[in-house]
Amino acid sequence: MRCDEAFSIVFLLLLLQSLVHSVIQGQNLTDEQRLFMTDEQRLLSVLMKHYSSETRPVFNASHPVVVRLGITLTQLFDVDERNQVLVLNIWLDQEWKDEKLLWDPADYNGLELLRIPCTKLWRPDIILYNSANDYTNKYMESLAMVGHDGNVFWPPIVKFRSTCQMDITYFPFDDQICKLKMGSWLYDGFQVDVTNRSVDIDLSNYVENGEWKLIDTKAIRNVVVYPCCPTPFPDVTFHIHIRRRTTYYMYNVIIPSAMLASLTLLGFWLRPDSGEKITLGLTVLLSLSVFMLLIAENTPATSFYVPLLGIYLITAMSFTSCSIIFSVLVSNIYMKGMHDPVPLPYCFKRVVKFLSKAMCMTLYHIPYQPKPSQTHLVETVYTGNGSFRKLPMVNGTTRVCDSILFVKGENEVNNSNQPNPYNTSQENTEKFQELVLQTLQNLIDREEEKDRETNLRNQWQEAGTVLDRFMFWLFFTGTLTGTLYLLIFLPMRKEVHL
Repeated sequence: MRCDEAFSIVFLLLLLQSLVHSVIQGQNLTDEQRLFMTDEQRLLSVLMKHYSSETRPVFNASHPVVVRLGITLTQLFDVDERNQVLVLNIWLDQEWKDEKLLWDPADYNGLELLRIPCTKLWRPDIILYNSANDYTNKYMESLAMVGHDGNVFWPPIVKFRSTCQMDITYFPFDDQICKLKMGSWLYDGFQVDVTNRSVDIDLSNYVENGEWKLIDTKAIRNVVVYPCCPTPFPDVTFHIHIRRRTTYYMYNVIIPSAMLASLTLLGFWLRPDSGEKITLGLTVLLSLSVFMLLIAENTPATSFYVPLLGIYLITAMSFTSCSIIFSVLVSNIYMKGMHDPVPLPYCFKRVVKFLSKAMCMTLYHIPYQPKPSQTHLVETVYTGNGSFRKLPMVNGTTRVCDSILFVKGENEVNNSNQPNPYNTSQENTEKFQELVLQTLQNLIDREEEKDRETNLRNQWQEAGTVLDRFMFWLFFTGTLTGTLYLLIFLPMRKEVHL
């Protein structure tokens, strides 16, 4: 036998002897040693004597360590929509088999479970892949529960900040699905096999959140091959489905916005000459813009989604802006007859008549049927001596001077054959009568012109009133339809599933 072989055999025998001696020394202590060491202390000293926390706890290097992951959700701490971050308080349940931590409970007075500081044990490098932290914070260094069969259970308390893409399309009636992707960072699937402990997340200690309601949870195991490495990397992805509680936004944003939008309709009931229609519209528009800024502060600055409440506010602001434009137009039409009383255009008059019939409004100044031409109207006038003549009418009446002069002319013709001794005085009297009649006719013409202007002014005002009432019903229908569709029907149609 060669010397080197003999030396190896002797070394192995000495090593075996030392191991047996250490075991016998740990299990068969003297009475004095038992007085100063507890069963847990003896067991810990034996388990840690040749233990290394830097290597995987398997004797066969080709065998993987199966790590079972689970989450006990205790609180949904915050949902930062603007930065798209989900903050959770959880218990990160990790369980695996350590082949180097085995003992017989009978040798330690029935001790089957031992609490060991986690810093003394090997731990898998489980991290949150989509974490929003800088990865410098370590897990809580809590005790690990070790069973006599080598089963290790380590549940540190962790505050996770996870990235979560927020879909704010139906804000504030939105649902969000956030994912927590957890797995080993450097161990591949052949060294550390990560799997889930249960299908769902443990919610037995969950505290309800005032802003978000937890709808559903799910845990799914995935195996991914990354471009860096040809070996598979398993992970467990926890899906969390939450839904926003709308009570806060209902009382602080939606109802005030709807009330402001309804105030726009009141502007159509104000008289156009009151001067408050445009002021009311501008005030409502500024108030809606304040709510719009409030929504912009609470939603992420993204171009992928447009919040539903933002669309509603934009719609309300658009209606308000259009109402201001139409208020200016109606005021212009209403005041048209004040300065320049011209007749209503024929097409515009037909439109006003049609709208008045559609809204069951009665027109008092704009006739529904056109009046016949004044040039075709005649009036029968008595000329004296039992005879009558027909004279043309102007603006519905016969000119007084024309009728009297016509009668006078007829009388002169009838009396032309009779001698008149008082011709000079009669001529003076006739001139005075003509002057009086002309003055009277001027007064009548002036009154007729005033009546005509008043009638035209009333027609323009009546046309403005009809347009104002039509705009009211038009905007009322648009506002009601937009409110019901955007805030009631559209949120009911959304479907979100894990």
